[in-house]
Amino acid sequence: METADLSSELRCSICIDIYVDPVTLPCGHSFCRNCITQAWDHQGRGDSKCPECKQIYGKRPELKINVRLLNIAKVFRYSQPDEDETGVYCTYCESRVPAAKSCLQCETSMCDNHLRRHNGTVQHALIPPTMSVRDRKCSIHKNILEHYCVEDSECICESCRLLEEHRGHLMESLDEASEKKKKKLRNVLEMMTTRKEETEDKVHRLQECRTATQEKAARVTERVSALFRDIRGQLEDLEKKVLRETSKQEEKILSSVSNLIRQLETKKGKLSRKMRHIEEMINTADPLTVLQDRGSDKEDFSDAEDQDDTKITDVGDLTFSDTLHAGFSDIMKCANVLFYTRDPTDLTLDPNTAANNLKMLHTLRMVRWSQVDQKNTEIPERFEKYQVMSTKSFSSGRHYWDVETGRSGGWGIGVCYPSIERRGDQSIIGENSRSWCLRRLCLWRWYNQYSGRHDGHIIQIPQNITSDKIRIYLDYEAGQISFYELSDPIQHLHTFTATFTEPLHAAFYVWGDWWYKDSWVRIKSTTESLSHEPDWVNSHSIGSSTE
Repeated sequence: METADLSSELRCSICIDIYVDPVTLPCGHSFCRNCITQAWDHQGRGDSKCPECKQIYGKRPELKINVRLLNIAKVFRYSQPDEDETGVYCTYCESRVPAAKSCLQCETSMCDNHLRRHNGTVQHALIPPTMSVRDRKCSIHKNILEHYCVEDSECICESCRLLEEHRGHLMESLDEASEKKKKKLRNVLEMMTTRKEETEDKVHRLQECRTATQEKAARVTERVSALFRDIRGQLEDLEKKVLRETSKQEEKILSSVSNLIRQLETKKGKLSRKMRHIEEMINTADPLTVLQDRGSDKEDFSDAEDQDDTKITDVGDLTFSDTLHAGFSDIMKCANVLFYTRDPTDLTLDPNTAANNLKMLHTLRMVRWSQVDQKNTEIPERFEKYQVMSTKSFSSGRHYWDVETGRSGGWGIGVCYPSIERRGDQSIIGENSRSWCLRRLCLWRWYNQYSGRHDGHIIQIPQNITSDKIRIYLDYEAGQISFYELSDPIQHLHTFTATFTEPLHAAFYVWGDWWYKDSWVRIKSTTESLSHEPDWVNSHSIGSSTE
């Protein structure tokens, strides 16, 4: 069966298109399910009838899908993709048969059958199927467009070429002109492709910027919220502290005022008695009695006990500005550490500087005192005992890193110059001019003493430190190294001020003995979760003393 005949057999008589979900009536005729349903709906409530043979059904029959016809229609539709895509159909066929060619002279489109008949009678110019056949002819002479006038950028026919307006102009064939334009278009396409890629790259980078900004905004939001929570907590603590101090000062001043009032009341009583005695002498008629009375002599009024040298200013005044100033200063220092710095610095320890009585974790972020000599290679960079430095150094900017410590043994955390001594007691951080540290000293098992140390000078830390987490904050240009307890709220411990002359490394001192076996220090990583501890740390009960 030829294509045109097959196409007509596979078309629904209602929609004149290839069957979609075909169903068959009892009379044997087939229709698209949607077409026959809509046709019967349009007929109203009367009897349903077949659109082909007009057979009447008193009741709508059951619509059964025609599986074979459905499969044939699908195969046919898929086998004609190019013809269907053109959307151009044969001018002479009554049904929608796709056209194979279009004739420029006849201005028609034909299927294969009609094309064979056409070619058997005339030799016209044929082109791929198109609905714009007239656009390929000259609008003036109705001839086929054959030439391209380069100067006028116009497609013309042979008759137009002879006209005065095109005479002497450079002419090209349509194929030649088309190839030249295609070449230009390829260059334009290549340029536009490059611009598109550049634009896509910019869009990608902007999307990354947007994502990074959103993530940064989320971090800043979290940090701001944490900052103000801490500030509110510290302000509440400062308020309580100032109110307690004010209450104590009030009590002290009122006690002083009460004492002065009692003293003055006593003097007032003495003066009243003397005044009554004097009045009696004045009213006495006997001259001898007046003259012999010694209690009213003038000299008695010069007695020291009668001289009132009490000053109201001696009672004192309420003063709380120093407490407020110191409190606000600490709050601002904490705010600087919490907010006005970059993200936490990710540090690792330098194994070439670690003493042989220190054991390091493979991540190079944790160090523990060890009874076993590690037998590392002796090199000039290595400390003789107890200490290790960070690989990274800081020579500018503001930075901070958080450290977690064990509760057993002693430790020191701080910064040092790379020129620090590596041998002897002078190499211990805080005991020389090239290092600054916060140290915990175990005086006995249940009591720890904290102090700031630099160049052998000791500054006792009065605060009761309960947290195992410490923040070290470095402002290189300001010459400040500060230590904070990461409690709730954060608590400022001490700040060293100096003029730094060399890059600074983070430095750690870890000490233990047979009594304090579990002495360790760990840098809290920005990427590694602190909830996962190494086995050799868990086995010694981090955070509690061990035998």
